[in-house]
Amino acid sequence: VQLQASGGGLVQAGGSLRLSCAASGRTFSSYTVGWFRQAPGKEREFVADISWSGKSTYYADSVKGRFTISRDNAKNMVYLQMNSLKAEDTAVYYCAADTKIYYGESSGSRPYAYDYWGQGTQVTVSS
Repeated sequence: VQLQASGGGLVQAGGSLRLSCAASGRTFSSYTVGWFRQAPGKEREFVADISWSGKSTYYADSVKGRFTISRDNAKNMVYLQMNSLKAEDTAVYYCAADTKIYYGESSGSRPYAYDYWGQGTQVTVSS
């Protein structure tokens, strides 16, 4: 599985961005996918994940109510809609897939649970 994240950029506080994660591989639709972010000098942190079917989603408390994760398995795509952005959302955002489990509901918030990662896309929120 290869993942490529895109859609980052510079946005003012209160604005919105939609990140995309494009995946290759016929079985991508069988895997849970997560979004993580890493700010300078900080550890990589969980943002959200989504089940293989898209029916179950989980969010970090810091983004709940502002971010929405979704997927389109027909297109091998996962999205992260980010609204009401804050300066503290500034980070490099990564998408990741857990290919160890088929048809899972969640792979959790620990980065080590995911074995394939995209290259990251920078999100900068100006205050």
